[in-house]
Amino acid sequence: MDSASLLLHLRRELDGFRACLDGDLAARVEHCGDWTLYDLADHLGGQNLWAAAAVTEGHGDFKAAAAPREPAALGRWFDDTSETLLAALDTDPSTAAWTFHPPHTVGFWQRRRCMETLVHRWDAESALGVPGPPLNAELVDDGVSEVFDTMALRMISRGLAVPPTVALRLEATDTGSTWTYGPGDPVAVLSGTAENLLLTLWGRRLPRAEDGLTWEGDRPAGQWVLDGPLVP
Repeated sequence: MDSASLLLHLRRELDGFRACLDGDLAARVEHCGDWTLYDLADHLGGQNLWAAAAVTEGHGDFKAAAAPREPAALGRWFDDTSETLLAALDTDPSTAAWTFHPPHTVGFWQRRRCMETLVHRWDAESALGVPGPPLNAELVDDGVSEVFDTMALRMISRGLAVPPTVALRLEATDTGSTWTYGPGDPVAVLSGTAENLLLTLWGRRLPRAEDGLTWEGDRPAGQWVLDGPLVP
């Protein structure tokens, strides 16, 4: 996906998350430990500023102050973090930047912040019980790729996961994309929409998981690959 498309999607996802902040900030976010919606906003906004500093200051040591708790102030603060991030990323994607994984360019952050915001927008809407629009198929397709070419490798490099010893194949029934993760011929195939595959890889519980995904082959072995863990 090109830089302009990623920035457009990022703004839309940030706006979608921001709309959730008009809801119950004490709502529990199911897939983020004991976090509430406020905690998720604090995390996402703080990470917006962290990524912007990685681009503009060239390091990963930035620490954001805690987000304000008063709802109106929180909304304004999150808007400011979003604009700071978008301004930092609105440049040539090949520009050098500090990143936690190759490539060490602005393009890395354009993609990474898109995927992070997309998943957390889904988290926020789920916490409020107000499902938003379907996730963009092209974007989530690239999100599945990012899990395998970036996030899973990062988990291994940090010693938080081991390389898979068998291969799992994923097939997106809507986009036609396929991915194979692990060595050798796949021992199992997992099929579903790109959205369902991405949410599964990020450990999100699908509303009707058995209806949304289809397994073929050695499911226990394939599930072992999924359990990686592939993402933080």
